[in-house]
Amino acid sequence: MKYVYQAETFSTARRTLMLPHPRGEQDSIARAFHECRLGLHDLDREGLDENARGRVKRLEELMATAGLSDPNRVGAGVVKPSELSLEEKFELSRIIDELAYWFRQKCLSSARDQKGHSN
Repeated sequence: MKYVYQAETFSTARRTLMLPHPRGEQDSIARAFHECRLGLHDLDREGLDENARGRVKRLEELMATAGLSDPNRVGAGVVKPSELSLEEKFELSRIIDELAYWFRQKCLSSARDQKGHSN
């Protein structure tokens, strides 16, 4: 079950983006970014198909904080969500949902394969 951790973190990120946002939308996006970063850390990208690799690449672009201004020193991870356009927020939500689904399907497929080999 190669992608169990990613399935968990991206599922959490997806839930974090769902309504309501008790601490506000920006906080929910920042928390989703955190979960995504956890899931992408040490990810074996060789096992990803072309679509998943493209989604991961675009997600990393949406989360990138290089060159971001943080005059109040609250942290780039807090500032970045406020910099996203409405279109980028839609795209972010869609990508996280698709990756959560992709990782979950890989886990289920792996579990079926292991079950089939144990008989």
